[in-house]
Amino acid sequence: MLKRLGYFLLLGASLTVTAGCANRATGTLTAGTDLSKLKTFYVVQAPDDKRNTYRLIKNNLEKRGFGATTGPELKSPSQSDAVVTYVDKWMWDITMYMLELTIIFRDPKTDFPLATGNSLHASLTRKSPEDMVDEVLTNIFHAKPAQ
Repeated sequence: MLKRLGYFLLLGASLTVTAGCANRATGTLTAGTDLSKLKTFYVVQAPDDKRNTYRLIKNNLEKRGFGATTGPELKSPSQSDAVVTYVDKWMWDITMYMLELTIIFRDPKTDFPLATGNSLHASLTRKSPEDMVDEVLTNIFHAKPAQ
């Protein structure tokens, strides 16, 4: 009985330790999407963005040589080549950190997704918000088109 309890405690401890090590980083393009045609982006500021993730995305796009503007969601099509939306999830573990970031490039006329990128880093492998944005955008720009 004691031996069995020891196994369960060891299993529980190992699951707890490895749960904090989750990582995921992806980038996908919709079939027929050619990102080389995109030169300007409009980053939609999420209404509940208290940590200015939209600015990090805008700054990273500009650092890559693209034109980027920000603002609220617009009902009429943007003059940009793509509209950028995002979802950032934050978690508390001693300090607040970005757990997951998803960025979507959309067609400004149809709102159809052109490309999607995601990054997930749990507490033990956390990255700064700037690094998460860079990772997601790098994955999007290096993604191969869907067949």
